[in-house]
Amino acid sequence: MRERDDPEVVGRRVQQLRIQRGLTQRQLAEPAYTPAYISTLEAGRVRASDVALRHIAGRLGVAFEELAVGRPAHLATDLRLRLTEAQRVLADGRAEEAAVQYAALREEAETHGLGGEQASALLGLGESALETGELAKAREFFERAEDCLADQSLPVRVPAVRGRAVSHYLAGELRYAVYLLESTLDDLNRGGLHDPDALLLLYASVIGPYMDMGAHARAAQAAEFALALAPRAADPALIARMHRSVARTLIAEGRVAEADASLAKAAELYRQLQLRTELANCHWMRGYVCVQNGELERAEAELRQAYAMLSESRAALYRSQAAVELADVLHRRAKSEEAAVLLEGVLGDFSSERGAVHAAAAHRLLGIIAEDARDTEAAEEHYVRALSLLERAGAAGDLADLCRLLGDLLRRTGRIEAALDAYRTGLGHRTAPGTTTLGPAPAQPPL
Repeated sequence: MRERDDPEVVGRRVQQLRIQRGLTQRQLAEPAYTPAYISTLEAGRVRASDVALRHIAGRLGVAFEELAVGRPAHLATDLRLRLTEAQRVLADGRAEEAAVQYAALREEAETHGLGGEQASALLGLGESALETGELAKAREFFERAEDCLADQSLPVRVPAVRGRAVSHYLAGELRYAVYLLESTLDDLNRGGLHDPDALLLLYASVIGPYMDMGAHARAAQAAEFALALAPRAADPALIARMHRSVARTLIAEGRVAEADASLAKAAELYRQLQLRTELANCHWMRGYVCVQNGELERAEAELRQAYAMLSESRAALYRSQAAVELADVLHRRAKSEEAAVLLEGVLGDFSSERGAVHAAAAHRLLGIIAEDARDTEAAEEHYVRALSLLERAGAAGDLADLCRLLGDLLRRTGRIEAALDAYRTGLGHRTAPGTTTLGPAPAQPPL
């Protein structure tokens, strides 16, 4: 509880409540205190002890906190109920509506000194901002949530750390996102803070950045740990998110059937929880599985469903990322014109600070479509833009593939030296497949 208000404030509060209830100072004081003591307290000339204030609160029929700090009875419980409702609204894909609710709850919690509820509201604001693609704002909310939880244990602070890491990841800052997640995992495991929910959240969240950086070995290990932790986790939403993330590593290893089974489990959990955005992401990942298995028609259906659901939920950045994946499948199915229109429509949602990896993927695919149309100038421009975005993000595997495409284009147009430079750059990123320049892997959980 926050520090008690000044004696003058407490005194005025006692007097107002006493008058509202039609009590005399004697009736309020008896049997433990005198009318003179109540008069002195109401005038603000004495600081009541906790014992005295609890006696007076009992006579007035209010909670001790209402007298001490002006906090209405049951406010904390009411705030938690409303936070749960805001979480449901966010899970239903109505991020903007949820943000309005979270903002009001944060202000109310701050006014009454409820730090835990204020942190929960800030986390909700951060998640809402991630949904709408406002990454800088999301990062600020998560940082403020961490500040509110500064005196709490590390497992309690993990959701805020993870949110901050995801905001950096979506902005294309892969290495910093991995640093945040790995260092927190290391602190938890080395410090013996083996909280299953916290560990599962971190391991599930680090898989995406690992995959985009080409660190497939670490991604596979994180997936293994996440699967081992899942039976101990209390939060079904976390388990569902874990299954979706693990599917990425299974795809990379060619274990398509297992990936599809993992995503089916996630989809069922999300249906039960009504987490529309996460369910849309699950359809998105199932589209990935279908592409790997050569089922392009089914992949298109899954990705169209993901794109439609994310459009309904107004999750702008995620919708645009799904659009890039859908465009890739459309191109493979000889629907290049539709793919190009889709890509041009979402490119404005990306930048070097916002969805850089998918922005690069969009430019790469537009380059390929331009090459097919014999427009080598446009193709080269798209490849160069993609290269710039990927170098900033540190996505090694994608960089190598793009350098090959650019090198082939330059060679076909007679620029041999420039082509060789592009190939050399690509080879530099292929020298150690599946590895990164990251430091030692974090300590392992005691599974």
